[in-house]
Amino acid sequence: MVLAQLAGSIKGALDRMCNAIVVDEKVLLDPGKPSFTPTKGRRPASVVMFVGLQGSGKTTTCVKYADYHRRTKGLSPALVCADTFRAGAFDQLKQNATKAGIPFYGSHTESDPVRVAVDGVDWFRNEEGCDLIVVDTSGRHRQEAALLEETRQVADATRPDLVVFVMDASIGQAAFEQAQAFRESAPVGAVIVTKMDGHAKGGGALSAVAATKSPVIFMGTGEHIPDLEAFDAKSFVSRLLGLGDLSGFMDKIHVIPADDNRSPYQILEELIKKGNFTLRALRLLFQAVQTMGPLGQLVSMMPGLISDKFNEREGQAKMKRYMTMMDSMTDGELDGTNAKLMNQSRINRVARGSGRPVREVVNMLEEHKRMVKMMSKLPNVKRPNDINHLVNAIPQPLLNQFGGKFGLQNLIRQMGAQS
Repeated sequence: MVLAQLAGSIKGALDRMCNAIVVDEKVLLDPGKPSFTPTKGRRPASVVMFVGLQGSGKTTTCVKYADYHRRTKGLSPALVCADTFRAGAFDQLKQNATKAGIPFYGSHTESDPVRVAVDGVDWFRNEEGCDLIVVDTSGRHRQEAALLEETRQVADATRPDLVVFVMDASIGQAAFEQAQAFRESAPVGAVIVTKMDGHAKGGGALSAVAATKSPVIFMGTGEHIPDLEAFDAKSFVSRLLGLGDLSGFMDKIHVIPADDNRSPYQILEELIKKGNFTLRALRLLFQAVQTMGPLGQLVSMMPGLISDKFNEREGQAKMKRYMTMMDSMTDGELDGTNAKLMNQSRINRVARGSGRPVREVVNMLEEHKRMVKMMSKLPNVKRPNDINHLVNAIPQPLLNQFGGKFGLQNLIRQMGAQS
């Protein structure tokens, strides 16, 4: 089966890469499970403290984390806003907590973050049924001695079961120093990478894990409260390499019903088959994408599969127009593999039948040609150019540990020779 061959090819390459990057002692991207995991019904309630710089999405992530454990684990969480530095921090947490239906504690008048944190934790520990207390702490635009001292004091006062470092996916090499500084102030035991729905690949997570010797446990993939995904090391490395997240894409497409009763995996097999990515296959892809969520996430999962031209605002409408054009095509045109089949006469007929300009039909055919070319290259994950994706994604200090670009390239060749 073509799908099995492709999956085996990519899995083999990722396994070899993960052996060098994920499991390697120097990088520790996946050092194992966090030292503590909240459990339902725990008494006294577990305390999880969040730390990180201002702008990292820490407050929103606190609400996402609490909501995740309520939805998936059946816990009864509560939120405490100990951020007395940023104006509006309590109002932001209050608004999101109310939206999520999670009880919260904070103060507009108390300026001592330690006092707010202790009072909030004590309040919810006495509340019947509460088994998880998430404490949001202050941040700054940059690391300051006052911030780190405040972090230490809050940690000493609340004695959290787990301290989570929250980092922005776009901070890159600065992640190491940030994570290390917080690690020295509080016993950081886990990392959450936010804003993974943008263009950033989150390479700084490698540095954060190396600095804290703690695993990444979640990734923030959007602005909405449910947009928090459990971290998967191999999928993450796959995205770093520019190969996308094939398993994540397959998980999403798995829930999509096919009009012709084929399984989603059979549809995916059709989409990636070399030399047979027809216009009908393109229509199936567009049909699937229509129900698979934000285009930004799909672009990051399978870079090149969905063109950057399909932006979030206009992408869905453009796909619908393309599908309308394809509905005006014959079976021979939809299933044909000869690009010359669509001559000017046929293009004009499709334009008239769909009520779209001729230029749009031409654009659709050009998009199809681009994707055919992309599909022909997808299984080959050992191309020399792939090293550039990895070099750009890995922070410089960690890249130096591999001996720079050429050292990393030699390592990849050695792994290829062993396969």
